[in-house]
Amino acid sequence: MKHVRHFTPSLFLSLVRVCLVQANYAPYFFDNGARSTNGNMALLSLSEDTPVGTHVYTLNGTDPEGDPVTYDLTYEAGSRRYFSVDKNLGNVTLIKELDREKEDEIEVIVSISDGLSTVSEKVRILVTDANDESPEFINTPYIVEVPENTPSSSSIFKIEAVDKDTGSGGSITYFLQNIHANKFTIDRHSGVLRIKTGVTLDYEKSRTHFAVVVAKDGGGKLRGDNKVFSATTTVTINVQDVQDTPPMFIGTPYYGYVYEDTLAGSEVLTVVALDGDRGKPNSIHYCIVNGSEGSFEIGNTTGAISVVKSPNQLKKEVYELKVQASEVSQEGDISEHTFAMVTIRVVDLNNHPPTFYGENGPQNRFELTMYEHPPEGEILRGLKITVNDSDQGANAKFNLRLVGPGGIFRVVPQTVLNEAQVTIIVENSAAIDYEKFKVLTFKLLAIEVNTPEKFSSTADIVIRLLDTNDNVPKFSSDYYIARIPENSPGGSNVVAVTATDPDSGLWGEIKYSIYGTGADLFLIHPSTGIIYTQPWAVLDAEVNSKYNFYVKAEDTDGKYSLAEVFITVLDVNDHSPEFNENIQEKTMIIGSPVKIEAIDQDAEEPNNIVDYSIMQADPANVFDIDQSTGEIKLKSYIRSLDIIHNITKNKDCIWSLVVQAKDRGSPSFSTTAVLKIDITEETLHKGPMAAFLMQTKDNPMKALGVLAGVMGIMVLITIMISTAMFWRNKRSNKIMPVRRIIKKRQSPPSRAVRMEWLKFKRPSNAAEKFVIEDDVKSLHNENSNNNIQVPPMPPSAPLPPPPPALAPRSDAPGWRVPTVSGSLTPKHVIKPPKKKGHSSTHNALVSELKMRFEKRNATIGEPHI
Repeated sequence: MKHVRHFTPSLFLSLVRVCLVQANYAPYFFDNGARSTNGNMALLSLSEDTPVGTHVYTLNGTDPEGDPVTYDLTYEAGSRRYFSVDKNLGNVTLIKELDREKEDEIEVIVSISDGLSTVSEKVRILVTDANDESPEFINTPYIVEVPENTPSSSSIFKIEAVDKDTGSGGSITYFLQNIHANKFTIDRHSGVLRIKTGVTLDYEKSRTHFAVVVAKDGGGKLRGDNKVFSATTTVTINVQDVQDTPPMFIGTPYYGYVYEDTLAGSEVLTVVALDGDRGKPNSIHYCIVNGSEGSFEIGNTTGAISVVKSPNQLKKEVYELKVQASEVSQEGDISEHTFAMVTIRVVDLNNHPPTFYGENGPQNRFELTMYEHPPEGEILRGLKITVNDSDQGANAKFNLRLVGPGGIFRVVPQTVLNEAQVTIIVENSAAIDYEKFKVLTFKLLAIEVNTPEKFSSTADIVIRLLDTNDNVPKFSSDYYIARIPENSPGGSNVVAVTATDPDSGLWGEIKYSIYGTGADLFLIHPSTGIIYTQPWAVLDAEVNSKYNFYVKAEDTDGKYSLAEVFITVLDVNDHSPEFNENIQEKTMIIGSPVKIEAIDQDAEEPNNIVDYSIMQADPANVFDIDQSTGEIKLKSYIRSLDIIHNITKNKDCIWSLVVQAKDRGSPSFSTTAVLKIDITEETLHKGPMAAFLMQTKDNPMKALGVLAGVMGIMVLITIMISTAMFWRNKRSNKIMPVRRIIKKRQSPPSRAVRMEWLKFKRPSNAAEKFVIEDDVKSLHNENSNNNIQVPPMPPSAPLPPPPPALAPRSDAPGWRVPTVSGSLTPKHVIKPPKKKGHSSTHNALVSELKMRFEKRNATIGEPHI
């Protein structure tokens, strides 16, 4: 019997696991090229300016069995973590800023795993340079000591700067700012600083110079842009002094003074000289070369000049000393020297102030009495003043000045040396006015000019003025305006005028008078200036409301001035309104108002403003009246005579009203009148003739005159047409057949036109108003034979005036004047501007007649049998 081995499930799984482990292969990275962006990051280089957060690489690999792989990045202990990786996708991201100057290579351990096997590799990532560093100067600050006699073009210093960048970003060039104002140049590559060619240093002029050096790199890329960085530093050049300058005096020019009380041996002044080489100066030796004449000496080392004689022994007023200053070297040798001039003046002491003198000796108060307004330029001869200063030379020079009201007087002379006679001259006569100043007081001041003590003295000048009549009375105003009611009684005060005269005594008394065409009703008080009405004067604003005249103010010497007075008479309500005489009866057409009018003779508003009202009406509540215009109209519901007949049984339709006219004055006056109104209704046949008849129903002679005029026109037109046809047929060589007249219908004129035809005034002589001139002779005959002369027209009846220039309405009835041969419709022409007299009417009639004949010729057709 065979032995059969049974496999349990756990044993089977163990055998499978053993088989799988034996068949698993490790994952691996793909090969990485020089510029590849995926693989194992070998040969990867990154610029140091790569922004943080940038996706810089993709780890990429595979597993031979096709299992999914994961990626990881690790670093050695103590290393900075610059990258992070997406474990599944392999995307590598920069997480820390790169800096090539601190770390130019980064070691990273990259790994790939399929879950069972992990493969790790150490790779080096090269950090490339970006131009992110600026040049830096080394060994600063730069301070250079240069002797002032260093030749030009000599090198004096070497400046050095470094840039941590590589390539062009690390190369450095040098240059100086303000190269034209600088005494130095620099080699752009080596940084060697030199004195500019042709330039020398001078310690005495400038001990320190500053050169601003700029170091600039060669530029390079930074975050995609080309950047250039630079740095600046200042080089301080201290110039060292050398012995090359002679001594020089300071504080020149030199002046000294010897006064009358100076003692022999006293120091007058000290001169000071310094070595021009200030860095290492030599000592100075002083001596007087000439000019002292044995009167002055100088300290050899101090430079102090002293007087060796007493001032009264000095023979000259001014001494000119020539002083020499020489350098003494450390070995005791006298080398270079220089000279200076010293002026010493012998002067008197200023111990006397200016003094004023009168006729009897020293005096400090002078008085004078004079009339006001003396002539300008006049000398005040009553003042005899002398001024003196006992000192000599400049100490005796002083100025004179008047202190007081300015511009009135001036003093001569203004500058005095030793002594002078003082003269005071009038400069402004108008200011010497008794009415302003009765006494003028001045101070006469004498003050020394060039002395340190400025001694001075004063004298009082008192001028008493006497008055003259030099003023004209002057009104308080150039004109006076007054108002007085018209009902003021005679002798009423109107206005008070005031004038003043500042003169004193009788010259200041004023007398008032009045004159002028408007002064008849007024008087003025001669001393008070009150203007009042004549005792018999009656003022009436309706007769004269304005008065204008002059008032005169005169002093006792005959000097006077004028002022104008304007007086307005104020209106008082003293008139009642008065109706026109023809308001007793009025005819009213239904729909049209009638107007009443009352006049108030008062001069001003509101006294002459009239308001109208209906006090009583029979029947009542039928009429309305306009309060301001006086127009009376029927109530709006009355539109026909039938309504009126229903109101009253009076078939004549004549109603009575009591109307009142009342002014607006205070107190108010009123007047009433009885008005009879005849009410009619507008005719049914509307037209100009009906309107004309309505207007002339109260004047039948006017209607007869107009009808006679119309008939005359018809006769005249008939005669003219017949005469023209007769002469045409008589002159023509042909026998004209009977003509047939074709009448052309024309659109009739409007009703408004027909109404205006009849609106003309009745002339005093109808024959004089309408005259036909000789212009009719120029009409052409019907056969167009212009050689035929038309004989003068016989006398004819007057023509009606031409129609106004209004456009016809198609809905108005026609209007025709009958003639023998047919009918002519009136032609509407543009109405010329109206002129005074009858010339415009004559021209319009002739023009209308011409146009009618031309239209007649145009409307007559060709003859036919």
